[in-house]
Amino acid sequence: MDGQISDLMREIGAKARAAAEELAYASQERKYAALISAAHFVWERRGEILDANCLDLDYGAEKGLSPAMMDRLKLDENRIRGIVAGLRSVAEQRDPVGRVLAEWDMPSGLHIQRVATPLGVVGVIYESRPNVTADAGALCLKAGNAVILRGGSESFHTSEVIHDCMVQGLREARLPDAAIQLIPTRDRAMVSAMLTAVDHIDVIVPRGGKGLVGLVQREARVPVFAHLEGICHVYADREADLEKARRVVLNAKTRRTGICGAAECLLIDWRFYTQHGGVLIEDLIKAGVEVRTEGELLKIPGTVRAAPEDFGREFLDMIIAAKLVDGVDEAIAHIRKYGSQHTEAILTENAETAAKFFQRLDSAILLHNASTQFADGGEFGMGGEIGIATGKLHARGPVGAEQLCSFKYLVTGDGTVRS
Repeated sequence: MDGQISDLMREIGAKARAAAEELAYASQERKYAALISAAHFVWERRGEILDANCLDLDYGAEKGLSPAMMDRLKLDENRIRGIVAGLRSVAEQRDPVGRVLAEWDMPSGLHIQRVATPLGVVGVIYESRPNVTADAGALCLKAGNAVILRGGSESFHTSEVIHDCMVQGLREARLPDAAIQLIPTRDRAMVSAMLTAVDHIDVIVPRGGKGLVGLVQREARVPVFAHLEGICHVYADREADLEKARRVVLNAKTRRTGICGAAECLLIDWRFYTQHGGVLIEDLIKAGVEVRTEGELLKIPGTVRAAPEDFGREFLDMIIAAKLVDGVDEAIAHIRKYGSQHTEAILTENAETAAKFFQRLDSAILLHNASTQFADGGEFGMGGEIGIATGKLHARGPVGAEQLCSFKYLVTGDGTVRS
């Protein structure tokens, strides 16, 4: 690794570690003040943020980013308003640090508490979406963690301005500037430096496409919270309500195609199809979605023959795979084979069928009669998220402030000795 990159990583890492030690005991009031102040500065400087975003959009267009990636990159005043609301929402949350998770007494006379504590230093590596700069900074700060942010080269200028707003908030609250640091270079060698910085970073959170997350999982020596892909399914059961199904399917695919909670595969029960025909697919086609399918569903005008690899594929575009299945068991089998354990939805009026779907699938998020686009920490009342974790250790699903905590045991005796 280049000597300058190594030196930069050591410098940033040492500052983050020192900041984390101070944040571990920072009061709820000071963290609140930092986030409220940051929200104020983001809104006050929204013109600067939009100007910087124009530079990044030009850079993204030159790189040939897909429309979905350009949508992730783009900010407007309404999206900045969303960033401000997210910062304020995180600020208002209960402080997760110091929560007593469990406590009990032992016959030996010991009183034992399991108490939430910060993880320490979190490294976040992300692509395109500049709002992650605010989301990740806020959530890590709320949980008493220092954070090192490595944004995508596409969002470089926008992230710089948003980061500066976050630092202004820290200064207003008399918290260390190094609590939220942004890697000041587009050099990709910094990614590798972060992945191996075991002395400085306690956990890595990647947010991006399959290429980025796969690289992180292959090369990281630091523990990782990650999801590889958001291959989300919607299953329209034989007892689905038609109007509910039409609303949910269209929203799940088309609201925003470039997010990890966008539906990528529609499964339709044969009996639903026999009763209602191809209305769900026709709605999608009218909305401009390319529907890739097979067999009977190819009779619907406008559909396209699916390749085998289209099932189990994250399109992140106005494309969806579709398939007929014979009941909930076949839907479950298909999702187990092709899913990524991210988010799945069932549309049905039968509570027993929904319960079976919930019980027999092990995705991080399962929904009943609701759009997969709700796979978002903000929609779960977390104020925001640092990502959706699909692993099974420590954090799973939306990673909010509570999930960015570890714990320790506090044990109290009274001159107690072990026999």
